[in-house]
Amino acid sequence: MAWPRLTLLGPLRIRRDDAELDAGPPQQAFLLAVLAARAGETVSSTELVELIWDDDVPASAHNIIQKYAGALRRLLEPDLAAREPGSYLVRHGDGYLFQPAPGMLDVAEFRALLDRARASFGDQALDCYVEALDLWHGPAAEGLPPAASFAALNREFLGACVTATGLALSRGRPAQLLGPLRLAARMAPDDERVRTSLAGVLAAVGKETGVPGAGLVGRAEEFAVLRQSVVAGLGGGSAVVVVEGEPGAGKTRLLEEAAAVAGRLGALVVWGRCLEGDGTPSMWPWVEAVRALIESLPQAVRRRWQDGELGRLVEPRGGPPAGPILPDSGSQFRLFEQAVDALAQVAAGQPVVLMVDDLQWGDVASLHMFAHLAARLPGAVVMIGALRDRAPAPGSELARLLAAVSRAPGHRRIRLGPLGPAEVAELVRRETGHAPGDGVARGIHARTAGNAYFVRELARLLADGGSITAVPSTVRDVVQDRILLLDDDARDLLQAAALIGRDVDLSLLARAAGLDVQTCLDHLAPLDALGLLEAAPGNPYLVRFPHDLVRESVAGTTPARSAARAHLRIADALQNRGSAEQLAHHLWEAGPLADPARTSGALLRAGRQAAGKSALEAAERHLHAAAQVARTAGLDTSELSALSELTAVAGMRSGYVGSALDLLERAEDLARRLGREREAADFLFSRWAAHSQGIQLDRAGRLARRLRQQGENSADPVVRAYGLHAWGIHQWDIGDIGEAYRYLSQSNRTMLDELTDRADEALRHDLQLLSPVMLALMTALSGRLGDARELLATLEAAAGDDSYPLTVWAAFAVTVAALAGDPAEARRAAERGIAADPDMTFVFLGGYQRLARCWARAVTGEDPAGAAAEAQRLIAVALLDPPRSGVATWYGLLAEMWLAAGQPGEAAAALDRADWFLETHGQRYPEALVLLIRARVMRAAGEPADRVRAVAAMARALAAERGAHLFAERATRYLASL
Repeated sequence: MAWPRLTLLGPLRIRRDDAELDAGPPQQAFLLAVLAARAGETVSSTELVELIWDDDVPASAHNIIQKYAGALRRLLEPDLAAREPGSYLVRHGDGYLFQPAPGMLDVAEFRALLDRARASFGDQALDCYVEALDLWHGPAAEGLPPAASFAALNREFLGACVTATGLALSRGRPAQLLGPLRLAARMAPDDERVRTSLAGVLAAVGKETGVPGAGLVGRAEEFAVLRQSVVAGLGGGSAVVVVEGEPGAGKTRLLEEAAAVAGRLGALVVWGRCLEGDGTPSMWPWVEAVRALIESLPQAVRRRWQDGELGRLVEPRGGPPAGPILPDSGSQFRLFEQAVDALAQVAAGQPVVLMVDDLQWGDVASLHMFAHLAARLPGAVVMIGALRDRAPAPGSELARLLAAVSRAPGHRRIRLGPLGPAEVAELVRRETGHAPGDGVARGIHARTAGNAYFVRELARLLADGGSITAVPSTVRDVVQDRILLLDDDARDLLQAAALIGRDVDLSLLARAAGLDVQTCLDHLAPLDALGLLEAAPGNPYLVRFPHDLVRESVAGTTPARSAARAHLRIADALQNRGSAEQLAHHLWEAGPLADPARTSGALLRAGRQAAGKSALEAAERHLHAAAQVARTAGLDTSELSALSELTAVAGMRSGYVGSALDLLERAEDLARRLGREREAADFLFSRWAAHSQGIQLDRAGRLARRLRQQGENSADPVVRAYGLHAWGIHQWDIGDIGEAYRYLSQSNRTMLDELTDRADEALRHDLQLLSPVMLALMTALSGRLGDARELLATLEAAAGDDSYPLTVWAAFAVTVAALAGDPAEARRAAERGIAADPDMTFVFLGGYQRLARCWARAVTGEDPAGAAAEAQRLIAVALLDPPRSGVATWYGLLAEMWLAAGQPGEAAAALDRADWFLETHGQRYPEALVLLIRARVMRAAGEPADRVRAVAAMARALAAERGAHLFAERATRYLASL
């Protein structure tokens, strides 16, 4: 039997005949690693005992080592007879000796190669060093504690890296040391010799990689910036670069050159391409890029990502979800964070260059993910995006992306302007093989305005015998002239391809045209010759338009009626084959030619698929269209299904206040007409919640009363829970804490007693989260602070590490702490919530946490004026546009912050704002607290004690009358201090 292969230069692994062997329990694996690291050297049993157990040595330590050694012998030599000494792991004196066979142990190979390198010269010596260093894949025995036991072996690697660097630089081969030096820098970030060696190699590599960019015309400066960013990533840094310019300026070409350099230098280059048209599946660039990232990882670790949010992005399990979309505002944030983590894991083994082309076509979720990654880009990752700065001009979402990216560390922005006359002449020379005369070059420059793609197309025209005096004036004119040369079959095929997208699946195109694939290819031949449609590089199953400008020009020549018929044929060809979003797009574009029930159903499935990828804006668009088609066709059930999911997605995006109230009302009416009581109550609940969170309490009160009455008359526990909860919150809004506590307690009991563990009686996700935290708040306000804290602690534990439940918990935990005057707990809960959502994805809820952190800082004397100023800004961002629940409360607490800063004038102004919101919107629950803080501000301003006492007494009486005993107790303590 062949001997096993042991690798220690990285994680300990044992293989025999391609099968992985288990080294046994950690202490046994550690014993093998120590002996392998010191192969050929006897290690005493006493030293092994100290290494394994340190100061906690069991009485049977030597016997345990003997047992481990026996198990390892049998593992390495399974045919070994009992009591035979073995060939590799042997007892030697008072210790053990590991004697590897040739080729059995990477440590032995490493040391042998170093010996050969030291005995050689020039390139031969460098070859030995490179071969030796390439054996390393991480710190020696990575993952086995204590790591200090392998420090000497790691130092051998670091020393060899430093020695080899000088040789590599002298021989003009610096790139071969990049990988080992990057690993050395991760293993020993503070080692000055390693840092200096890496810097020298990167500088040398940077000079070498100027050569590939020589293929570009007129872009030397821009290419140098990109090259510098790529080299920074190779050295363990990170960078974000945005390349912008008009269509045809050469953005993609520049990215391709940078990608070629990165690939030659050992980086993993990953592409994501945004494609034009509503038929492109949402999050498409990230579907491409994330799939490539996951596939670059070892098979053993891919499962973790495939089972999480990223797996749901790249491989929708079984197509769109079959059931309704559940509101989960945390899904997009979790997806983005998983992408950050996956990038970091890939980059730990190999630098990553992430290319995202044509950002102007990206859906909103894709742009948000780009911005999120830019802000949290791991080391050894470079992200480069390209976009048009006109045709189309950047929209608001793209403008927000650019603003966010401009704040990212290491950000660079490159604009590609037009080529000059000399550069145009050089490009024509390269395209045609002949230098144009000065007059021709000037004419082409004038006609093309220096646009690189248009220059190439006119150069092609000249090469075919055309005249500069008759050249078309735009790329579209060039394309239209070429289309005139086609027969009807080729033209129809080209126009169908343009409706499918820039990259066209050949079998899809053939099915849509009613052709077999060979006939389809025959019709495509003249299109290739004319530069209209070409084979996709590296994929024989695709054809592609050579540039977006060509596809746009072809699509623009297709009559509307012909386009609708073509869309329907494409949809038929996609049925049960393509993505739900592609199918829905083509059915929608087919208009009345398609069956409305089919179109509405496809749009509904597309909305679910987009929501499953956290592309909420795309999901909302699909679902809105589904509802519109169904309503026009009188398909009530289909319309209700679409509206149900549309309102859920709207809630996921912007909370109740952002809900489309007209759609909710329409959905409620449909549900009642169809006899669906629970669904009707659900829509009514959402309408009530929108008005309640927006502190429109007159309307909220009427809807809450309807919900309560429906609940009282219903046998459905879900409908009863809605009514109890809504009426309880309304009582809190108007200031009756006693009644609020009573109704919310009943609501919570209904959920616990009648709905727990009953899948058929599922309660909406948001209410499951909100009901217990609202009850905790009412419990605190009613004076049972200890009970409230106990309930909040239970809810915190139940939230685990899930960002959305943690954010909901934290928003209420900080509110309870601030209302109770507990800055320590307010700060703790705020920090936990902020850590779960550092980018303030949930603006409304996240604002409370940050406000509470400001309050805790101010009242404990930590820069109170700065904290108050920050809180004032946060109120404007999170609670004023539109006005949100709690705004009067936080203006009152802002007054407390200004008071701590010794600025009673600012405090009084904040209280005036609180009073205005109390009177204007009628949310009265904090009124007693605002009065109490008013008394404190009056005292600080030097007003008479009897007036201060009167206001404080008024606060206590009002709190007691409304059952807000928390405020009453605070007022009592304050009065006692006067």
